[in-house]
Formats: sequence, structure tokens, C-alpha cells
Amino acid sequence: MAEFTEKRIYQQIRNFERAMDGFEGDQPFSRYLTAFFKENKQMGSSDRKSTSRLCYNYFRLGAAAPQLSQQRRLVLAEFLCEKDSPLVNLLEPAYLEKLGLSIEEKIAFLESEGLLKSEDLFPFTAYFSPQIDTKLFLESQLVQPHLYIRIKRGKNKIVHAILDENRIPYHELGDQTVALANGTSLQRFSTLEGLVEVQDLSSQRTLAFMKPGEREFWWDACAASGGKSLLLMDACPSINLLVSDLRMSILRNLDERFDLAGIKHYRKKILDLTKDPYPILGNEKFDGVLLDAPCTGSGTWGRTPEMIRQFKTVKIEEFSTLQKKIASHVAGYVKEGKPLIYITCSIFKAENEEVVDYILNNLGFELESMRCLDGYKERADSMFVSRLIKK
Repeated sequence: MAEFTEKRIYQQIRNFERAMDGFEGDQPFSRYLTAFFKENKQMGSSDRKSTSRLCYNYFRLGAAAPQLSQQRRLVLAEFLCEKDSPLVNLLEPAYLEKLGLSIEEKIAFLESEGLLKSEDLFPFTAYFSPQIDTKLFLESQLVQPHLYIRIKRGKNKIVHAILDENRIPYHELGDQTVALANGTSLQRFSTLEGLVEVQDLSSQRTLAFMKPGEREFWWDACAASGGKSLLLMDACPSINLLVSDLRMSILRNLDERFDLAGIKHYRKKILDLTKDPYPILGNEKFDGVLLDAPCTGSGTWGRTPEMIRQFKTVKIEEFSTLQKKIASHVAGYVKEGKPLIYITCSIFKAENEEVVDYILNNLGFELESMRCLDGYKERADSMFVSRLIKK
């Protein structure tokens, strides 16, 4: 059995190496991996599971231990990310007694051995928003985030009954928020369709900054597939909503999600907000504008850790410049005394506090509140949200 186990582990390593060798970084790794498995139909479910685990753990090592071979770095990644690892057992048995340690203790051990530096796990800490706890954030990058869902208002009992009936483990965080194990396949349960939305915990918490009123006119300026709009409409169904995005394909996805959620009354427009939208919006004014701005997405890299090694810091300033331009083009459409809700899924100061400072100093707003939503404390994404009031 031991010999078989050793053979099996080396086969898993070869599968990992084949998967990594074919990845060029031109698409999300999850999409690439799906195609890789389709091309390698001989791989069974256990092969696919182990390959996925090894690849994602490897990416979580970030830029740490560059002096080591790929296989040696994989051992360190497994050691840091797992409590039980046959691979560590075979290739580094001296680490076995330390597998049960906390992530903090494991990092400290590898640092004492001269194998890595903790800051290299996520080598962009110098750019963090000041509210980010660097130590906790770095540790969170070694743990797979939860899958969060938002239950449609008034459907709690039905959803809980479906989850219980199908023996799906879950944890409640308030009336409408449920945490599930990452990888839980909700598509298998058609009875949940239209009752829940997959939406990260921090994203759900942005609602506290919106505060919509009955029959108000709101504009979701960078709506994408409509997650924030769905959140807003669930909280206050009577609002008059305009959604816009640059991409028609994305708005079609939004239409499908709105249809499943039973939302029929809204307007949509294709808008390039790097340009003045006056030719399309004219003199229209809104009681609230959501600006969920294009960003680096650095607060979500716990789900897409391949981004850590692909990312170039020059992108931070590029996005900051873009965010300021878009903000300047939407600011004039906010009614006096009404809010602009500026949101990113970034943890970088240049995309967060610095953009807010630009809006305050140049676009006629005052700050009511802003916060980094520290999802890294709850196995969730980290985001930034601010509520700015038009003078």
C-alpha cells in the first residue's frame, strides 16, 4: 500500500506539472483548468481534485521562495495551506509534526529556516490601504475563501429547508447571508433558482452604505452582471433603476440574472464612462449613484491566486487614473444632498482613499463614511466602500 501511495503521489505531481506547464496566464486559471480536464478525459475525479488543489496551493505561495525548484516550492505550499498532505509526508517527512500548526507558526518556521519571507507571499504590501492588517491579510491568502450566498428577502425558511434536506453544510451570518464550503455546487439544486444569489460577504455588506429610499431614482453606473443592483433592488424594490456598462454581453448576463430574480422594471444603457455621458443621459439626475469601479481586483485574489504572480504594480496607477476619470463623468448626475457610493474590490490605497480624496477635492462632495471591508477575517473578499454626499 505504501508503494502504491508513493506511486500515486508522483502521478499527482506529474499532473500538476502538466497543468502548470500549459498555463500561459491569458485567462482565469479556473477557465483554463476546465479546458485542461476536458482535453485529458483519462483523469478521474480524484485526479482532477488533486490537480486543482496542488495548483491553487502553489499559486498561494505568491512570489515566495523563488530560489527553490518548482517541486520544492510545491512542498512548501502544501505545508502552508494544508493540515494533512501525503505529498509533504513523502517528500519532507520532517515537516509532518508541524502540519497541524497555525499558519502564523508555519510561516515563522519557514522564515527561521531561511526558506521564505512572509512579505513575498503577497509582494505588494507597500501599496496597501492603511486600514488593512498586513499580517492577517497575508495569512488569509493561504486559505480558500468560503462561498457566500444571499437569500432573497422573505425566502429564508424555504432556502434553509432545501439546504437541510440535501445535507449541505452551511453557516448563517444574519437573516440573508449564508456561508458554504467553497466548491459547493448549487447548480445541482434547481429548487434554489431565483431564491439565492451567489454574492460575497463583503459585497453584501456594501448595502449598509447605500440607504435607498422608496421610489428614488438610482443609477448603477458600472453594473457589470448586476450583483450590486440585485442587492439594491432586493432591499428596496420600488426604486427606479438605471443600469449601464460598456459591454452588451455583460448586460445580457445581467438581464438573465434579473429575470431569474423576478425583476422586470429597470432601464439599461451601453455607456463608455471614460467619456462624458451627456449625449445619452442629458440633464438626468439621480437620488443615488453606485460606482463599483473597474479595479485591480486585489481584494479577491484569495479566489484567484494566480493573479499574484502575474500582476504588475504599474496597473495600480493605471486603474487609479481610470477611476478618477469615471468618477468625474458620473459626479454631475448626483442630486444635491444625495450619495455617490464609490466601491472597489481593491486593497490598494491609490484605488481607494486617494480616489476619494480626488472626488472630495475636485468634484463637489463631502465624505459621510468610508471603510475597508476586511473580508480576510472571515474567509471572504476584501473591498473598499465610501458614501460621498453631493454639496
